[in-house]
Amino acid sequence: MKIGIVGAGKWGQALHFAFLEAHLNSFISSRTKRDIKNFVSFDFILEMEYIVFALSAQHARSWLERYFVFNNQKILVASKGIEAKTGKFLNDVFSEFLPESNLSFISGPSFASEVKQKLPTALVISSTNKNLAQIYAGFFPDFIKTYIDDDVIGAEISGAYKNVLAIASGICDGLKLGNNARASLIARGLIEMNRFGKYFGAKEDTFLGLSGAGDLFLTASSELSRNYRVGKFLALEVNLGTILEKIGEVAEGVATSKAIYDISKKHDIYTPIANEVYEILNGKSALKSLKDLLKK
Repeated sequence: MKIGIVGAGKWGQALHFAFLEAHLNSFISSRTKRDIKNFVSFDFILEMEYIVFALSAQHARSWLERYFVFNNQKILVASKGIEAKTGKFLNDVFSEFLPESNLSFISGPSFASEVKQKLPTALVISSTNKNLAQIYAGFFPDFIKTYIDDDVIGAEISGAYKNVLAIASGICDGLKLGNNARASLIARGLIEMNRFGKYFGAKEDTFLGLSGAGDLFLTASSELSRNYRVGKFLALEVNLGTILEKIGEVAEGVATSKAIYDISKKHDIYTPIANEVYEILNGKSALKSLKDLLKK
């Protein structure tokens, strides 16, 4: 069995490692050449039936437009975010280029560094095509427990929203507001994420499981989370450009905060935490944001 990975960032490399551990013929590619086992071109990847997409969510459309030619490939989307320019969920973006039945999505609490250490991890594969979800679930090694479900929109929103809430949590800790405040923020964030998801037809159970609460608790409480680190720097009033340069990796929550802000305004969805994160990213004082949030 061959599987191809598009994107050689930390998460793409971790998935590549996992598939090799499961004795699959795993190949990986990115825009720039990397010194990685089985590194190949995008053209080579696109000849495979099973593909994993692990580039930044904001680069999905441009990659599909430039490189993708549909030949009945099946894609597992491992990116987490909402297209900032259009407010479209990744399922909608990918569905413009291949059938929904050929798509599945991966979610759940999963730091790349721990996957590469072969530490126990649990993931969810979501797809409207149950057989496809089962096929992808079977690609993972024994140290990764996989579950399958059909709540694609719930998995997408969970994966995107938790990055914004992780920025909020980092801000909270950067301001040294304490454990009580962080726990309250995460709990209210989970409710907010669920409210947003239910508007689009997501299942409540998704937000209480691995895709929602599991990934949120992980991402919003660890220095390993780049979005959390963005928040801590924001609390210190470091310029956003400088922050992203220091981190040196894509923090999906930055662009996703704009998407959620725009969507919530358009549909009148109450998302106070995400809105404050967006405003802080655009220059609002974190302390002023805290005062405003406590009044809501």
